[in-house]
Formats: sequence, structure tokens, C-alpha cells
Amino acid sequence: MEAVLWYVLTGTRGGPNRLRILRAIDERPRNANQLAETLELDYSTVRHHLDVLLEHGIITRTGDDYGAVYSPTETAQHNWDIIEEIAEELPV
Repeated sequence: MEAVLWYVLTGTRGGPNRLRILRAIDERPRNANQLAETLELDYSTVRHHLDVLLEHGIITRTGDDYGAVYSPTETAQHNWDIIEEIAEELPV
């Protein structure tokens, strides 16, 4: 999981926003619209980053479509110290 986290959060331009999304849903589960409003990001941008995080097993989704709520997986929570280590290197 460590290599995946480093890749997803630092290997692409979207890393800082993915970190912001992870921190927001760690604080409390949210849907894409709530994330867009809270983080002041475009809804389609948030959806893209959620898809990437889902694809790599970093977050999980409960529910369907528009109202789906996202939260970190147990694996991500177990590796939160790595996420914070990565965060120290990102311009967030």
C-alpha cells in the first residue's frame, strides 16, 4: 500500500487535491457534492479524484450515484502515518 499511496499522492499533478479529499473524508464521510463545496473544487474534478482513489483501493463508497458517501478504507486508515509523511512533502 505504501507504494500505491506515494504514486497516487505524488506521482501525478492531482496529488495535493487527492490528499485534501482524503483528509476531508477522514474527518467525516462525505459525498462528492459536499467535498466539492467544502474544498472549493469543481464537482467533476472531485469525481475524477474519487475515481482514482477508489481504483487504487484507498477509499470506499457506500451507496450509489449522486448520494454515494466516501470514506478511507481500513487499509488507508492503517497506513495513515504514511499518508501524513507524504503530506509533509506536498504543497497543500
